[in-house]
Amino acid sequence: MTRVFSGIQPSGELHIGNWLGAVRNWVGLQDSYDGIYCIVDLHAITLPSVARARATRTTEMAIGLLAAGIDPGRSILFVQSHVPEHAELQWLLMTVTPLGELERMTQFKDKAQRLESVPAGLLSYPVLQAADILLYRADVVPVGEDQLQHLELTREIARKWNQLFAPADAPFFPEPQAQLTTARRIVGLDGQSKMSKSLGNTIGLTETPEEIWAKLRPAITDPARVKRTDPGNPDNCKAIYELHKHFSPPETVAEVDRKCRSAGWGCLDCKRVLADNMNATLSPIRERAAELKARPGEVTGLLADGAARARAIARETMRAVRDRMGFLGGRTD
Repeated sequence: MTRVFSGIQPSGELHIGNWLGAVRNWVGLQDSYDGIYCIVDLHAITLPSVARARATRTTEMAIGLLAAGIDPGRSILFVQSHVPEHAELQWLLMTVTPLGELERMTQFKDKAQRLESVPAGLLSYPVLQAADILLYRADVVPVGEDQLQHLELTREIARKWNQLFAPADAPFFPEPQAQLTTARRIVGLDGQSKMSKSLGNTIGLTETPEEIWAKLRPAITDPARVKRTDPGNPDNCKAIYELHKHFSPPETVAEVDRKCRSAGWGCLDCKRVLADNMNATLSPIRERAAELKARPGEVTGLLADGAARARAIARETMRAVRDRMGFLGGRTD
């Protein structure tokens, strides 16, 4: 089958932005694609982070992915640092990547301007991302719009490496194609920014009904609705109305639109309906996550098995890469 690769940083518990924007799509691809999904802990250290929390957050992310439906029987799920070939291929690809291409990356420029001292790892982040994808010679990469520039660089790196080290009629690395999800940018509960843990505007995928309501209740809605009797515009309700589109049936979304514009109900009424629909959707995921948390050894074993399967592919790729780049043979791994 066509191979798909994608990764997610170990920020701890999955939130609904991660799920709607990426993970739900990964789950749906499992029947049609050869799926490889990675918790990219090496990427996570390009910006300041707390070392003692890293392992815990990685485990929590793995539990979230498994609970959301990533099936180790149909896909490969593993931790990036458990397959050292990622870092090796990154270095080899660095030698064919122009510095100017890295310096013009929008995400690098945005993040670098907020730092007093810019680590080299932040600059080379897209090359590690390219290594992640090319190591498995993936054909398709599910990404958000904010990653399209990085994926185009991956395609350019693959093209450049092929020109240097592979026959013109038999390129070794495929040029991966992007697959954009329908939920491309999930707005946070502040109604303005992309949903992000660092901004505190998220809802965790396994939060309880009480916790979900505590976050939805004060969430920003249409600022024009000062009183309950004021008509509103659901298109100005960037968080709540958009979440209805993902969690509520079409007839409810239509009802939200109609009653908001006519002041037929208040914002709290609208949020209560959303909370009920969110809990109905997320309850099975929450239950599976609780079961996995009670069996941490099982999660560790699944990740170890995934790393072994991933590394078998990675080793084969790296043997071919080293041979084509002219390195002396004789390695035993």
